[in-house]
Amino acid sequence: MKEIRGDAKNIRTLLGGSKFAIDYYQREFRWEKKQVTELIDDLCDKFMDSHEDGNERSAVIEGYGHYFLGSIIISDKDGKKFIIDGQQRLTSLTLLLIHIYRQLDEDEQKKEIANLIFSYQVGKRSFNLDVEERTACMDALFTGELFEENDQSESVVNILSRFQDVEEHFPEELGGDTLPYFADWLIENVHLVEITAYSDADAYTIFETMNDRGLSLTPTDMLKGYLLANITAPDRRISSSVIWRERIAALQEIDKDEEADAIKSWLRSQHAQNIRERKRGAKPQDFDLIGTEFHRWVRDHEEPLDLAKSTDFGRFIEKDFSFYTRWYERIRRAADTLTEGLETIHYNAHNNFTLQYPVLLAPLVRTDTETEILRKLRIVATFLNILIARRIWNWKSTSYSQMQYNMFQLVILNIRGKPAAELADILTQ
Repeated sequence: MKEIRGDAKNIRTLLGGSKFAIDYYQREFRWEKKQVTELIDDLCDKFMDSHEDGNERSAVIEGYGHYFLGSIIISDKDGKKFIIDGQQRLTSLTLLLIHIYRQLDEDEQKKEIANLIFSYQVGKRSFNLDVEERTACMDALFTGELFEENDQSESVVNILSRFQDVEEHFPEELGGDTLPYFADWLIENVHLVEITAYSDADAYTIFETMNDRGLSLTPTDMLKGYLLANITAPDRRISSSVIWRERIAALQEIDKDEEADAIKSWLRSQHAQNIRERKRGAKPQDFDLIGTEFHRWVRDHEEPLDLAKSTDFGRFIEKDFSFYTRWYERIRRAADTLTEGLETIHYNAHNNFTLQYPVLLAPLVRTDTETEILRKLRIVATFLNILIARRIWNWKSTSYSQMQYNMFQLVILNIRGKPAAELADILTQ
């Protein structure tokens, strides 16, 4: 293996002086809405940890926190950089920069952002991700022109859809006077490590080493291991393991990462007690920690979760996990396919209101009959549908970042475990 170089770079350094090509055999741009919105939410949360109205712009560099976005792997062939791993993130970052550019008012800062998106030579824009088939699409997004997606490649169609997601999901709190601060922070304080090899073979060896040798355990894997390790009776550990495996397989039929979303929704709906306040210095609380590291959160909350002895851990899987993930699965399937009696869940999903899942689970109790549960789901889903419609008609955002605080504080905590009649009264008020 020849020389390998690893350089930590912020967005300005990474995109300001480089162009990246993608070989013809590389996969398409395939990030979905979920990945793009999670990236925006993570960046927003990290930025808002430091930002306060009235701060000087210089404080962004001097005092705001930093964010690590991972590594990209580059094959440098005769001075031209080919992306081996990282095009999904770089493409999504470029779409975010284009959105920010189009919203900014200050000419100098717009020029600064534009230089990270493309260079300009002989009357033509050349984008930092230099892929010929995408150039016309990226040019249209940058200038705000319409672009027809018919007969376009998978990557181009997906780029258009993800840019629409960026526009719809970009938090209101990052707009207006706050946007110049966020733009500064994004290009100065968000970092990646650029790993460069000088042959494709070496670059792919690095890629395989980082991804294939001993696959990293997911939070779901680590939670399973922790729970099963605390069940001392061999027979019960086996039966609990079977239940876990069956439930995870059912959830993964919906989506390969669905089990993590199901566990987050369950724990937030039933056990989270607080959420981080939107102010500088506020620390992540239950709702936030469950979203990023639910395996650690469960381990750190044994007492409030009644996890004291072996039988408690068995119950947690066989009763709690099984019950709430089964109902999560039914809710998710109703979101995807119009289901008699649960039509409103489908309508809410079409309005991209992903927060509905923990809210719908919140009033459910293991001892409820199926009839009672379905009644509760209809009540809550109808409430959310009315709320969404009123906000849309009044030009108010229903984005995840805008709604999560009030959904948790004002709704989930107040309806948790409530019977249907009381639930209806609470939501009517």
